[in-house]
Amino acid sequence: MKKQGRYSTSGLTEGHHAGSNGQVLKNLMGITTREEIDRVETELLFEVSDQMLDELGREKQFTCEDLCRMHRRWLGSLYEWAGSYRRVMMSKGGLMFAAPVHIPNLMIEFEKEIVQKYTPCIFDSRQEVIFALAIVHTELILIHPFREGNGRISRLLATLMALQADLPPLDFSCFADARQEEYFAAVRYGLDRNYAPMEKVFTSVVAHSLQSYDS
Repeated sequence: MKKQGRYSTSGLTEGHHAGSNGQVLKNLMGITTREEIDRVETELLFEVSDQMLDELGREKQFTCEDLCRMHRRWLGSLYEWAGSYRRVMMSKGGLMFAAPVHIPNLMIEFEKEIVQKYTPCIFDSRQEVIFALAIVHTELILIHPFREGNGRISRLLATLMALQADLPPLDFSCFADARQEEYFAAVRYGLDRNYAPMEKVFTSVVAHSLQSYDS
């Protein structure tokens, strides 16, 4: 996929909720604390994840509309823009994600060149599955199509793909805290289409998930 435009500075600004000291995005529930918004988002994610796990077909080839629909089902009761591509610039750890003006075309390209090729996630070897998880996850994170929840939607998609490959639901807890920098470094390598570091991440995640599932 082309990486052009990922460092553009165009975009519109969307506000935070009054009284939240800039910590909470403006939301439909009037929540103003970081702790409460995190709790509600997490509970809603559990609900939609269970629904998606029940609805998943092993032969499902995902689309960008599927991702928007998942995002809308998850956060639609919180944010009026849920399920729509973001209109603000976003960065994390010095990495600037795709400029809003380029997101629609990047997502069309992502669907055509990546998602249609790697879903349904049914391959002959475990390593092919891990590569599919790594490339889809990396490219989606680099685009960062939504205003909120990109990492969680990306992990949900990876879990749905893993289930297609007859793996258990993925447990990403092994990359919490101490190994976060390893994960972000793997994302950065994706700018050069080097997916080996993210393959290493998913190798660990899959091994951890299998161990947790068997125990």
